[in-house]
Amino acid sequence: MYELPLGLPILEVIDKVAGGVWKGRKLKGIIPGGSSTPVLRPDEAKDVTLDYESMAAHKTMFGSGGIVVLDETVDMVQLVKNLIDFYHHESCGQCTPCREGLGWMLKIIKKIVRGEGSIDDVNLLRELCDNIEMKTVCVLSAACTMPVRSYLDKFRHEFEAYVTKDGSPAAQAKQE
Repeated sequence: MYELPLGLPILEVIDKVAGGVWKGRKLKGIIPGGSSTPVLRPDEAKDVTLDYESMAAHKTMFGSGGIVVLDETVDMVQLVKNLIDFYHHESCGQCTPCREGLGWMLKIIKKIVRGEGSIDDVNLLRELCDNIEMKTVCVLSAACTMPVRSYLDKFRHEFEAYVTKDGSPAAQAKQE
């Protein structure tokens, strides 16, 4: 755990303060503020500093300030499954969009992970993000849908690999 001044470049924090990506692996993504924040690709992160304005300009958030570094071995589809599973479990069930919507999202992502999904399922997952977010009493639905949407938009090829039977790109990276 580090307490750092605002304004530091996020890549500098990863490389110099935290010692770089684990085992010298290639950087694949950065979760800049905990699980409820949209992910950044390395090319986006080069201009990001640790402050609210920079995060907002890059369509993500500072959140809790907990930076998660994702290396090339991370399977983004599995990560999204775990994320949806967590938020679905944490839902109180009061609001229909959260209770039912996150339930449907979980069913769809599990179908994709099992290798039974289609490109229509990937598109439906994305559509559900748009239809659930901010239609509930609290922000739990947004805490799930904002990051999920970012993974679908920025790492769509990984979702497509699951539904076209090409396999997980992360699994292939682990074998190399």
